[in-house]
Amino acid sequence: MTGFAALDGILGGAVERGEVPGVIGLVGGPDGSLYEGAFGKRDIGKPQAMTIDTVVWIASMTKAVTGAAAMQLVEQGRIDLDEPAARHVAEIGRAQVLDGFDADGKPRLRAPKRAITLRDLLTHTAGYSYDMWNPDIARYMAATGTPGVTGCQNIALTTPLVADPGEVFEYGISIDWAGKMVEAVSGQRLEAYFADNLFAPLGMTDTMFRMGAEQRARHAPIHARTPDGLVATEMMIPQEPEFFMGGGGLYSTARDYLAFTRMVLNGGTGNGNRVLKAETIAEMSRDQIPAIEIGTLATAMPPVTNDANFFPEVSQGWGLSFLINRDRSPQGRPAGSLAWAGLANTFYWIDPKTRVTGILLTQILPFFDVEAIKLFRAFESEVYRQAA
Repeated sequence: MTGFAALDGILGGAVERGEVPGVIGLVGGPDGSLYEGAFGKRDIGKPQAMTIDTVVWIASMTKAVTGAAAMQLVEQGRIDLDEPAARHVAEIGRAQVLDGFDADGKPRLRAPKRAITLRDLLTHTAGYSYDMWNPDIARYMAATGTPGVTGCQNIALTTPLVADPGEVFEYGISIDWAGKMVEAVSGQRLEAYFADNLFAPLGMTDTMFRMGAEQRARHAPIHARTPDGLVATEMMIPQEPEFFMGGGGLYSTARDYLAFTRMVLNGGTGNGNRVLKAETIAEMSRDQIPAIEIGTLATAMPPVTNDANFFPEVSQGWGLSFLINRDRSPQGRPAGSLAWAGLANTFYWIDPKTRVTGILLTQILPFFDVEAIKLFRAFESEVYRQAA
C-alpha cells in the first residue's frame, strides 16, 4: 500500500475550509506506520500547530485499553468472563433495573433477572447506559442529584440499569465497571496497571489519565461547535479523580494509540512484547452479540452528541470492547473489522483482513460532528481506494 499523498489534501482541505480547527491522521500496517499527517491548529485562537505528537483526550477509545487489561486477567485465570462480576466488585451486584417513575417523579427500581458478568460489561449488554443517549437515565440523575461520569466521582457509577443483563445493547458506563474489576483483581489502581502491563510494554509514553507538564505543553483543547462557529473550551477530565475512568479517561497521541491498534492487528504483540495471546485477540474480535442489532445512538443531549450511527445501512455487532461491522462498509472496510471512537470526535479502526489500521483525531463537540464524521469517512475511503 503506497500513495497516501491524497490524504494530505483531504485532511488539509478540511482545515483550510474551516471545517475543523486541527486534525491528525495516521495509517498503520503490521510493520509500522504507512501514513502520518497533521494539519491546522491545536487551539483555533492560538498559533500552535497541530502536530503528530499533540496530546488529545481520546475519551471512549479508552474502552479498548480497559478491555485489553481485563482480558489479560482472564488469560491468567483471575477473572472468568461469565462469572458474576460482583465476586470481584460487590457494588456491581447491587445494581437495580430502572422500571419507570412514579407520579411524583421518584424512580421505581427492581432487581435484575440475573447477575452481571464481565462479558456483559465488555459488550455493553449489562444494562448500564449513559445519560447523553438515554433520557430515562438523565431523568434519574436529575431526580437523585447523581453527577455525570466525566467528573470521575464514584457516585456517578451508581446509576441503575435500563434493561436486564444480556438482553439488549445499551451503550454506557459498563467498561468503567470493568476497570473497577481490573483494580480489584490486580490490586493496582487502573493508572498503574495500564502503565505496567500495557503502556510500558508497547512503548506508549504519552498515554495517561493524568498529564505531566510535558504532555500539557502539547495538549489540544476541546472545541465546541456553536451557532457562532468553533470555540475552544476549558473542558478537561479531572486530573485528581476519585476513580480512573476506564470508559473514557485517557489522554494520548496518535502514534501511541497506533501502537495499541497495531498490537491488536498483530495478534497481541507490539514493540517486541506480547501483551495478549493470539487466541485472546481472536475472542475479543469475535461478534459476541450475533442476535442483537446495534442501531442509532439517539441523542438525549444535543450539545454533547448528535445521533450516532457509523453504518446506518450495515448490520453491526460488538466484540469484547469493539464495534464490529458485519458486512462491508460503504468506505470499503471489510466485514469483521474492529472500531470505535471518542466523544471529542476521535476515531480508529482495525482491519485484520486488509491488515491495516487507521486513526483520525480532532477535538470537537458534539460527538458525531457533521464535519468530523464527513472527514473521517473521506479519510477511510481514500485508504481503501489505495488498498484496492
